[in-house]
Parts: sequence; C-alpha cells; structure tokens
Amino acid sequence: MSNEAATVQTAEAAPEEEAAPRGLGVSLPAADARAKTEGTFPYAADLWAEGLLWAAVLRSPHPHARITSIDTTHAREMPGVRAVVTHEDVPGTPVPGRGKADRPVFASEVVRHHGEPLAAVAADHPDTARMAAAAVIVEYEVLDPVTDPEQAFEAEPLHPDGNLIRHIPLRHGDAEAVGEVVVEGLYRIGRQDPAPIGAEAGLAVPRPDGGVELYLASTDPHGDRDTAAAAFGLQQDQVKIVVTGVPGATADREDQSFQLPLGLLALKTGCPVKLAATREESFLGHTHRHPTLLRYRHHADAEGKLVKVEAQILLDAGAYAGTSSDALAAAVAFACGPYVVPNAFIEGWAVRTNNPPSGHVRGEGAMQVCAAYEAQMDKLAKKLGLDPAEVRLRNVMATGDVLPTGQTVTCPAPVAELLEAVRDFPLPPLPKDTPEDEWLLPGGPEGAGEPAAVRRGVGYGLGMVHMLGAEGADEVSTATVRVQNGVATVLCAAVETGQGFSTLARQIVQETLGIDEVHVVPVDTDQPPAGAGCRGRHTWVSGGAVERAAKMVRTQLLQPLAHKFGMSTELLQITDGKITSYDGVLSTTVTEAMDGKELWATAQCRPHPTEPLDDAGQGDAFVGISFCAIRAVVDVDIELGSVRVVELAVAQDVGRVLNPAQLAARIEAGVTQGLGAALTENLRTPRGLIRHPDLTGYALPTALDAPDIRIVKLVEERDVVAPFGAKAVSAVPVVTSPAAIASAVRAATGRPVNRLPIRPQAAVVTGN
Repeated sequence: MSNEAATVQTAEAAPEEEAAPRGLGVSLPAADARAKTEGTFPYAADLWAEGLLWAAVLRSPHPHARITSIDTTHAREMPGVRAVVTHEDVPGTPVPGRGKADRPVFASEVVRHHGEPLAAVAADHPDTARMAAAAVIVEYEVLDPVTDPEQAFEAEPLHPDGNLIRHIPLRHGDAEAVGEVVVEGLYRIGRQDPAPIGAEAGLAVPRPDGGVELYLASTDPHGDRDTAAAAFGLQQDQVKIVVTGVPGATADREDQSFQLPLGLLALKTGCPVKLAATREESFLGHTHRHPTLLRYRHHADAEGKLVKVEAQILLDAGAYAGTSSDALAAAVAFACGPYVVPNAFIEGWAVRTNNPPSGHVRGEGAMQVCAAYEAQMDKLAKKLGLDPAEVRLRNVMATGDVLPTGQTVTCPAPVAELLEAVRDFPLPPLPKDTPEDEWLLPGGPEGAGEPAAVRRGVGYGLGMVHMLGAEGADEVSTATVRVQNGVATVLCAAVETGQGFSTLARQIVQETLGIDEVHVVPVDTDQPPAGAGCRGRHTWVSGGAVERAAKMVRTQLLQPLAHKFGMSTELLQITDGKITSYDGVLSTTVTEAMDGKELWATAQCRPHPTEPLDDAGQGDAFVGISFCAIRAVVDVDIELGSVRVVELAVAQDVGRVLNPAQLAARIEAGVTQGLGAALTENLRTPRGLIRHPDLTGYALPTALDAPDIRIVKLVEERDVVAPFGAKAVSAVPVVTSPAAIASAVRAATGRPVNRLPIRPQAAVVTGN
C-alpha cells in the first residue's frame, strides 16, 4: 500500500515540477477516462426524468409473414399502461439518413425480418410495459422466407422497391487477357454483430411547442434528427437530439427501431419515456455486418505477377437496404486489394432477403473482399511454389498506381514497406512441451488436445479502406473555438465514440493557441452539423474545422501585437503559453495578450469532392485510402480443429501520429474485433430466425483470446490533403486481421479455409 501511495503522490506532483505534455504528438489522456473507469460516466441507460414512463417494443417472431390483424385492446386496458402505438400512429415517413429510407417505423402489412417492430408500449413500470407489449395480439399468415441471397434474384419481390438494391459491374482493362497460372475460389463471410458494450438506451422528452427531445448515444445526431422529424411529421427545429455518453461504437448506434418508437410514445403521452434494450432486443433491433458470398479467379504470369482478376460479390442486405449501396461500392472498388492489377472485371450485387438487416460495421465491404483476395494470393503462391510474402511483394501497389476504378492513388501508399516490416519482424518462440506451458496450446489449460497434434502457421494479410464518405458524399464539419479568461471552449457536433475526437480537439487548440485548459462542449443538434462518426471522418473533417477555427483565433490574438511592433503574425510564435517574436524583442503570455477579451471564430472543413462510380465501375470515388499489413502466427490442433492466435504483428500507414497511446489502443481494438470475425463471431440465422441472441450463443473474443499484438511499424508519410496529414487508423486493422489469421491457419493445416469465421472442421487434417 505504501508503494502505491508513493506512486500516486509522485504522479500528482509531477505537473508542478515540470509542464505536462500537451499539443499534437503526445499521449494526452482522455478527459472522460477517470469517469469511465470509476463508473460515474453518464451513459444513456442512466438517464432519468420526473414523471418517467417506460417503453417496450413488440417484435415479430417470424422472418416473413403477412399481417392480418393487430389488436391492442388488451394491452391498452392493462393497469399502468399509458399508450400503445402501431403503424397507424406514425404520421410521416423516415427520410434518407446514412442509407436508403426504405425501412418503416413499424411493420404494417408485411413482416420482412425476425424482430421487426410491430408496436410499442409506454407504461409506468418496465415490467408492465413488457407485459403489455406481449399482450398485443397479432395474427399472421406465415410466408416462406427468402434467406439465400442467390435465390433473391428469382424470388417474388420482398419490398415495393424489389429485391435488387444495387448492381455494380466494374470493367477495367482487357477482358480477353489471360495468365499462365489461374487459381479460383469460393468464399463465404458470416454475419458479425457490432455487439455494443453498453445497453442501447434512450430518453424522449416532449416539448411545449409540440416537439420532442431525444437523449441518445447517437453517432450521427443531425442525421437521426432529420429521420425522426420526418417520421413524426414535425419540422426539423421541433426535434432535438442530445448526445449522451456513447459507450464505444464500432457501427451505427441507436438504430431507428429504438429511437423512433420512443419519440412517438413521448409525443403520444406528453410524458418523458425511457427505453433500455435488453441484449436480445439489441441483437434483434440493430444492423449487422453483411454476410457475403464471393467467387474469385486470379490470373498471373509465371513469375507471379497478376494479369487479371475476375470476381463476383454478393452482399446479403437483409430485409432493408440501409447502407448496403455504400458497402457494395467499397467491396467492388477494393476487390483486388492493394495490388497492381492491369485487368479487372468485377460484378457486385446487394440484394434484399428475409434475414436481419445489414448495415454499417467497421470496414464494411472491404473486410469481406480482403479475406477472399488474400486467400487467392495464398493459392497463387502455393501453385507457383513461392513464399506467400514474396508473391505479395511482387504485386503491391504504391503511390501513383491506379485502382481498378480508374482512380489514381495520390495519397501515400507504402504497402511494400509495411509488408516487409511484418515479414522481417522476429517470430515468437515455440511453446515448450511442458505441463506449465499447456495453457499456451489451443484449448487452453486442461484442454483435450495433444501437443503432438499442434501445428504452427504463419500467414499474411494486406488490407485497405477508404476514409470519409465516397461517391459524391458531401463531407463537411463546422467548429467554433472560443477563448476567454485563459480557457478555450470547442463547440463541434462531432460525437466522441471512443475514437478520441474530444482529446484530439483539446490537443489541436493547445498546439495552436498555447492554452492548457480546453473544454469540449457536449453535442446536440442546436450546433451546426458535423456528420456521422465513422470512417475516420472526425479526425479529418472535424479536426480540420477545429484547427481552422483555432488558427483564426490565433490570428485575432497576434494581429494587435504584430501591428504594435511592426511585424507580421508569421514572425510570432506561441510556445508553452508564451508569445515570442523571432528576434526576442517581444515576449508575453497568452493571458496578458488577451487582456480580458473574448475571442472566437467559426470555421468549416470540406475535403475535395468525389464522384459516383459510373456504369463501368469507374470514377474518382474516394477522398483517401489507408493501408495495413498484418502477419499472423497461429497454433492449430489439427485433430480437434482448435485455433490459438499466438501473435499478430501490425504495420500501418498512419500519416502522422497525433496521440501515440490513443493510436495504439485503436489499432489493438481493431485487430481484436477482426479476431472475433475470424474465429468466433457468427450470428446464426437458420431460416431467417436469429438463434441465441445473447452473449452466450454469440461468442465475442475475451481477454484470454486476445493474442500478443505487436505494432512493429507506423509509417508517418503525411497525406498532404488531410489536416495534420493524419489517416484514420481504426477500420483497416479490422479489415486485415481476419485475412491474416485465415492465411496462417492455411499455412498450418494445408486446408483451403474459405469461410469466416473459421469452423473447427475446416482446420482438421485427416490421415496424419
């Protein structure tokens, strides 16, 4: 205890002895870190209001059925029930938000997926609300579900818009080109759930003007506001979204199946209404990663150089379109991976089925194709008798190369450097065949396997993702920086989802203005829009807006001093809270220069425009691209098929390291999410029914499953068009690690491993 106390006292005394590090490039801790670790951080599930009612949602037990009647009489008559709403109580239609607006608030005539909302109840107790929801009588004519996306092309339309959401035919180069060596493969990627660590919850409070305020863990408050206002039949200024604490987000949070019924109940009752979803409701209500079927044919010459890639990519969008068009564009555009491919012919489709809806999950589209094209590279290496890393090095792209979409890669693309870094990193030692090291074997301590049946494999994965929106998306963010009495305040509607934007905003202002105390205002829709918190957007567009606003305030601060001393503001610098001139004549503090004044500025950041892919899949569709290389080392019990990931070595191009600790944490989290997709995470939906919608049936990787993650190289080659030159870091490790793990299992077993997650039978080797 005395040693611990001494450590704490030393840590607290340090800032007085020397200035705490600040600004860009340092590991500034998150402002909310202490509250989160102590359990005092205000999450949406903790919200409360006077006169609170509780909500519950009735969901369909069928994946496909015609609704013949809905009787709410018994539910309305239950003591304590204040309101019951169905499709008849929805005055409007949701507008397009992050995807296509084809999903109703409540099913009216047809149920299209298991768990689709049918009615919602508000009552004075959560148990009463749940019992009343169960008391709503719905009569169905059960229909055969369409669950195979290949059958969706010939099936009867499941939606007024039909079953085909989008088709992208990509044509690049010579269709008649052939290679001396040809490899083919069929691959399947499972349905990964975002599995948010905090309960999906929200509070709706009616307003005197007939509007409503929604307190949600939203990642796109303005998009959610617009969708809600249209559904409620209100003007946008009558709906306000207040963002509560977001307990991490690896996909869209607060799906409309939660927030829209909640707002309707508040408007109906005139009382605050709260909903806290159970884990089962979360699985039923939110969207998942697109299950994908991929067929590939790679052509190469005798030296292993790629000649042509042919592929067919089929995304299962589930019952509604959502963001499937965006996911398909990424899948088709990156179908060949970070390799130079002179001829590419890709067909991509996204179709509706009666499976649960698919949507935005980190690296959507890119992750699925990465697993397939890397498997093809392994097959090519095996057929040519080449080392898997070598065949990749002979084909990697670099800055100035052209994507199959015809877009030139103008950003840094150090793919060869990344691959060489992980290839040359020392391999981990082999486990010893001793009792104390049995836990290192697949299956863990007391495992049923035999050490003699364990094979080690080494595999590689190269991945790429696009940053920001694509295909003409208007990416823009607005920020205001205000300084008074030595304190800076940042106003920006960029939601802190765990990606570290709030910390980055503080660092930007510290770097630009030399002010230690920086506060970031909580987000709501009274602020100008900043867009959704995905694809590294906020590091780029919102961070860029904060930087521009801070620089404008800096100019306001320095101009009077520069004028007084007859010099330009460029000859003045701010360091450690002091303003000095190049010649040392001027030296004052920022506080003295402020002289009690209030300075503020508002700025926007909008990257250069992009364009939609044309009828041949061609176009400059992406603002920037991020790359990653991962080497996986696995141990496989070839008799049981159990897999233990020993180590994942990661090399990534990050543009510029803005916060080392935060960056490392984001890479490690992304790699671990990819580990789940590779080995354990698969939301099973036989005949469209979600089986075991809980964290017992859906196996997330735990701390015991996480391997050693070695960040062996971070390439800091700045992207000149990005603010600070930084790239997004979270998504590309998710994309790359499943492919690397599958590659390593192939190396250990000699089996094709053409499905993710990897099933035990795929890693069993017979006849040994």
